[in-house]
Amino acid sequence: MRNCSVNFCKRKTSRVCENEKNADNGRPAWQKAGTRIAKETEPVALNFRQTEILELARAEGRVVVEDLAQRFEVTLQTIRRDLSDLADAGHLDRVHGGAVLRTGVANIGYEARRKMNEGAKAAIARACAAAIPDNCSLILNLGTTTEAVARELLTHRNITVITNNMNVANILVANPGCEIVVAGGALRRTDGGLVGELTTQFFEQFKVDYAVIGVSALDRDGDLLDFDLAEVRVSKAIIQQSRRTYLVCDHSKLDRSAPARLASLSEITALFTDQPLPPDLMRKCEAWGTSVQVTG
Repeated sequence: MRNCSVNFCKRKTSRVCENEKNADNGRPAWQKAGTRIAKETEPVALNFRQTEILELARAEGRVVVEDLAQRFEVTLQTIRRDLSDLADAGHLDRVHGGAVLRTGVANIGYEARRKMNEGAKAAIARACAAAIPDNCSLILNLGTTTEAVARELLTHRNITVITNNMNVANILVANPGCEIVVAGGALRRTDGGLVGELTTQFFEQFKVDYAVIGVSALDRDGDLLDFDLAEVRVSKAIIQQSRRTYLVCDHSKLDRSAPARLASLSEITALFTDQPLPPDLMRKCEAWGTSVQVTG
């Protein structure tokens, strides 16, 4: 009896497997019996310290291991683990001594950029505006730091500002001594920028005294980098059509990368920033005759 029972179970199992095999023939590969379906990785829950570290990185662009260890009164190793967890979760990129907000091949959102390093941007803007006299013409391009410069130009007199930044135009409306000329082009709703071939052609019609430009990243070779090729072409035209070009960017841009090159610091009259440049890059600026003004 036991042998019959075993034989019956074997036959039943064989039929079930054969039925599954036949049924599999009409199914997609990911539905077939025995195929593992990969599940989306669940978002990693952050602890309170990691959440605050991420907020600091969003506000300042970079966080430093030693500073965080002092702030939270924990060991350096604990902070390194936190940064590694945040990097694994896709929030940060590890760099020597700390971490920076992850950017990849796309720029950080406008609102997040506007809140990053606000104090440093304000100091940079004051220094840059002090180098721009009354009775001149200038171009202000896209960027939250160039918008800070616009706010510092509200007391300048008899200036003409040409811009492809709707936010800059709206800021300078409050200055009765400023004539505002706005470029044409395709409106980028994310940040109020005007870009495209029409914008490039527009700037080619002018020759101004000064240009104030921002940048998404600045590498150790002195190359100015950005994410949007259409914006890069516009910025190249702006540099070409200006007698002096001022670059305004805070220290966090040296920790970032972007895929498109728009210029070299050798083409820039002066760089306004909040922290000293790395020694190698500073020596290059001296050789190129590029002035560097540090506000910090």
